Amino acid sequence: MAASTGIAQPLEQIEIDDCWRQIGVRGDKSCPLLEQHLHCRNCPTYKKIARHLLDRAAPSVYRDEWPGNAGRAGIDPANGEALQTAVLFRLGEEWLALPVGIFHEVAESRRVHSLPHRRNRALLGIANVRGELLVCLSLAELLGIDERKEGEQSTRTKVFRRLVVVGERDKRVAFTVDEIHGLHRYRARDTLAVPDTIGKALSAATVAVLPWQGRAVGCLDPGQLLTMLDRSMA
Repeated sequence: MAASTGIAQPLEQIEIDDCWRQIGVRGDKSCPLLEQHLHCRNCPTYKKIARHLLDRAAPSVYRDEWPGNAGRAGIDPANGEALQTAVLFRLGEEWLALPVGIFHEVAESRRVHSLPHRRNRALLGIANVRGELLVCLSLAELLGIDERKEGEQSTRTKVFRRLVVVGERDKRVAFTVDEIHGLHRYRARDTLAVPDTIGKALSAATVAVLPWQGRAVGCLDPGQLLTMLDRSMA
């Protein structure tokens, strides 16, 4: 890779050693550092490359198009249909999706300090996120999901629980998820109706089901979910 000159390089001039796709978790898993770091995302090499990409100069085409696209919904270039962007995550055996707009942060799991005299089992306590004390709730408890059931655990790559911060700008709460997939874009017509077989609490917060990688992902209503979270703190 070219020596650093202090000037950001355009994307097309950056050489990327995508070792995670060759010998890492997305490759043949032969990297000797995997035993130590468990996942490429924990490796210093991966973090160094990510930082280099973040520091790169934006392509001129992107800069030219950005003012006209700011604030617009995504569009499928193939047919002009609107695309929705959601964050996919797992609680127990249930995969769920929430619109990216209500997310503030996805952080590493951390200690939750219990509160005295709490009556609601969904209210776990408070957690310190970047110096801010946030109420931490059990989304699994609110939705009636048994987090102890992980039927795919024996075949799944080692994963790490994450603390998710959602809500409005002046009212944020946190909850822990068993796994984060990341962003996923889809069209409204790709979704299916909510089946009658899911639990009452989960059904009340789910507006659609999204087929994804052989799984049925429950698309949660952000307004309904935030109302449930708010009530659980009352």
